[in-house]
Amino acid sequence: MIKSLKIFLFTVFFTFSNSYAQEIPPINKYTPEIYGAENQNWAISQNSKKYIYVANNKGLLEFNGASWQLYATPNETIMRSVKCHEDLVYTGFYMDFGFWQKDDFGQLKYSSIVKQNNITMLEDEQIWEICELDGWVIFKSLERIYLYNIESKDFKIINATDSILKISRVENRIYFQELGKGVFVIENGQPKLISDHEILKESRVVEILNKNGTLFFVTQKDGFFYLENKLLEKWTPSSTDLLATKTIYSAKQLKNGNLILGTISSGIIKINQTGDVIYHITQDVGLSNNTVLSIFEDLENNIWLGLDNGINTINLKSPFKQFLKNENFWGTIYASIIYEDYLYIGTNQGLYYKRNNSVDPFMLIENTEGQVWSLQVFNDTLFCNHDSGTFTISNNRANIIEGTFGSWQLKQVNKSTLILGNYEGLYVIKSLNGIWQLKNKIEGFANSSRYFEIINKDKIFVNHEYKGVFKLDVDGKLEKIIKIVKDKSVEKGIHSSLINYNNNILYSCKKGIYKYDEKKDTFLRDSVYSQLMPEEKFLSAKLINDKANNKLWSFTKDDIRYLIPGKFSNQPDLEVISIKGSLFKGASGYENLLNLKDEIYLVGTTEGYLVIDLNLVKEPADFYINIDKVLNNEIDDSQEYVKLNNNQVFDKRKNSFQFFYSVPNYSKSSSVKYQYKLEGLNSKWSSLSLSNNFLFKNLDAGDYTFKVRASLDGKLSENVASYSFEILKPWYFSNTLILIYIILFLVFLYILHLFSRRYYKKQREELIEKSRIELELKELESSQKIIKLNNDKLRSNIESKNRELATSTMSIIKKNEFLNTIKQELTSNGNSGIPKVIKFIDKNLNNTDDWKMFQEAFNNADKKFLKKIKAKHPELTPNDLRLCAYLRLNLSSKEIAPLLNISPRSVEVKRYRLRKKINLPHDANLTNYILEI
Repeated sequence: MIKSLKIFLFTVFFTFSNSYAQEIPPINKYTPEIYGAENQNWAISQNSKKYIYVANNKGLLEFNGASWQLYATPNETIMRSVKCHEDLVYTGFYMDFGFWQKDDFGQLKYSSIVKQNNITMLEDEQIWEICELDGWVIFKSLERIYLYNIESKDFKIINATDSILKISRVENRIYFQELGKGVFVIENGQPKLISDHEILKESRVVEILNKNGTLFFVTQKDGFFYLENKLLEKWTPSSTDLLATKTIYSAKQLKNGNLILGTISSGIIKINQTGDVIYHITQDVGLSNNTVLSIFEDLENNIWLGLDNGINTINLKSPFKQFLKNENFWGTIYASIIYEDYLYIGTNQGLYYKRNNSVDPFMLIENTEGQVWSLQVFNDTLFCNHDSGTFTISNNRANIIEGTFGSWQLKQVNKSTLILGNYEGLYVIKSLNGIWQLKNKIEGFANSSRYFEIINKDKIFVNHEYKGVFKLDVDGKLEKIIKIVKDKSVEKGIHSSLINYNNNILYSCKKGIYKYDEKKDTFLRDSVYSQLMPEEKFLSAKLINDKANNKLWSFTKDDIRYLIPGKFSNQPDLEVISIKGSLFKGASGYENLLNLKDEIYLVGTTEGYLVIDLNLVKEPADFYINIDKVLNNEIDDSQEYVKLNNNQVFDKRKNSFQFFYSVPNYSKSSSVKYQYKLEGLNSKWSSLSLSNNFLFKNLDAGDYTFKVRASLDGKLSENVASYSFEILKPWYFSNTLILIYIILFLVFLYILHLFSRRYYKKQREELIEKSRIELELKELESSQKIIKLNNDKLRSNIESKNRELATSTMSIIKKNEFLNTIKQELTSNGNSGIPKVIKFIDKNLNNTDDWKMFQEAFNNADKKFLKKIKAKHPELTPNDLRLCAYLRLNLSSKEIAPLLNISPRSVEVKRYRLRKKINLPHDANLTNYILEI
């Protein structure tokens, strides 16, 4: 009874301790929402490219390290088993089994071995496990074992009378357990019984393996057994009592000989070769679920767990271990220290402790509830600087130093004197008879003093992240500030800090680390120290001085860094520990680190703490990047898979491409980033990005090569994955048509040339013609001017002739009038000599010479009138023409009568006769008619 009670208490304590106080490797959690399938995962395998394949209730899951893809079970049933061999993925499910193979598009396509070989399966038969040996793939259901030859495609069937519970490959042999009969080995394609021990007949065997050269059996509830010399012996290691209360559902022997046991409702248990428990990991400390359906160790020794709800990966070889507390969580860790063989952690909820290197749970020290800022040891006394003040810790009890409040940290002046930096300045704490007491405030400075350094006995530097660095001159009694000078050589900055490292005062901020030059009384940027704080990765400017190992630590977004003294020079060496920021996430500006022993460190986080073993930190192994799939589409159209073979050709309309790529990295602490370039579009690599795909839209026609590479923890991939393709030109831009276009263009140019020549020739001719016309016009203008001048001269001559004509006419009229007058006078007087005179006068009155002279003058004045009227009226007599000439001169009948030597009445008669000859209408004026001709 007492012994049973002891076993019970040990089991309860061990379970409690391991569930709540153990440090475990990092665990990646993949929920059904992440991988896009159902909860249960029955088997896991990995191919040569390191892709992970999982048999899920909904089908086959493929994980490339960056994204999950589900291939539904062909008959929409639960997929129970999966096994990768060479380039094929073998799976088994309800009433069917076969293999999946990548097609040219990078997608898995299923081929059924059952259908190809016309295998008739038993009713409701399911394939639960798959093994491979010597070119044969073995599929196990509860009723049968199917042997399939990869090369010849032959198959054999081993029937069972009862349920086949387990099949395993051990070395180069295949073993299986048949319920009620025992354990068999397959030889020559036939089962051979090797043990029918009652345990092996009735107990469910979870795993068969080789341990120390003998067959080793893991049972579900009855423990471990050896088969040696045909005798079955029980193995009872130290973990037996713990395992006695567990139900083992799955098991896996690791490459190093350790054993992982998956339980129902109790998570996993890892035991070493001697049977001691290394880990007991449950849902309380990191797993997604406590029921483990399958276990798999990948090529990089990560442990994959197929759970009843989700998939988990445990990074066993990681240099990091986590302490997680999911229940009664005690908050973010701000400080930690080892004192008198106890590990103390200060959080935002108080000060906790446990015995160092134990599995004890952490306990809260009374009266320390609230925010702990720092833990320090001076003169063998542990001080806890707290929001409430400064505590001394003794025998895990806290005693506050009266008068203190809002304490940041302490600096030692001498053995009995400390300076306290708090929310409102600097205070002095003294040790009197071994009791630490508040002595006084250093008056004259009231700023918050989280970071300060004592330069010498009368000078103190204080950093305030919102105000900058203050240089304080202090009196010898540490009672008041004599002088305050604000340093101008450095800028203020959030999360900035001030620290003394190797007797150098260092100020750190986002722009780097500055070292104080005492001679120049200024801070100067130090390029070596600034390597701890690259601006592009800035997270916090807090520096941590690891005095035990002379290391100076810093934290960035992507890594933890430290400087150590140089091996061959005075320049320190930089070491970088690549790690995802989410793994060591704490309160920014309040990062903390503790050396536990040798090269093992504790880092406080928001979920517990992280343990780093620097001895296990290694440069990432060589790795490769793969292009998994390429999608293509027209703009605003659905995407389609395209072949992954290089030199693919695409229509101009399908000119949008999305590339998916990945690195099979399953470490929780590692960070994979990608960069790419598309030759033909750009020549420079893109910025590093966490995204594993990129979309190019609406590319122009041409030849392209997409290239992508990856960076894992700062190391580039061994290869650059590439994909070459061509986007065709539109049909109207084909080479033939381009040639035709060129010919047509040349013809067009020739025609254009001809037209241009003709045009310019015509234009030249027009210009010449225009010039000729202009010249002619000018000549004409000149001629016109000459003609005008001539006309003016002629007009003047005509006017002169007219005047002469008029004068002549008037002279004739006067002469004739005179002669008539004389004649009348002579006639009336009746003288005898008169007839002779009258005859002489008549001769002068009828003198045709006067008419000829008149006619000549008239013709000079009015050319061709007589000819025109004669042509128009040929019947006119000379006398009629004479009358017309006088009428043309617009002479009256009275004026005409003397010229014709007739009476005016006779002139009227002549006028009347003239009208009749020319047929002039009665109402027309004869004179006007003559004038108009």
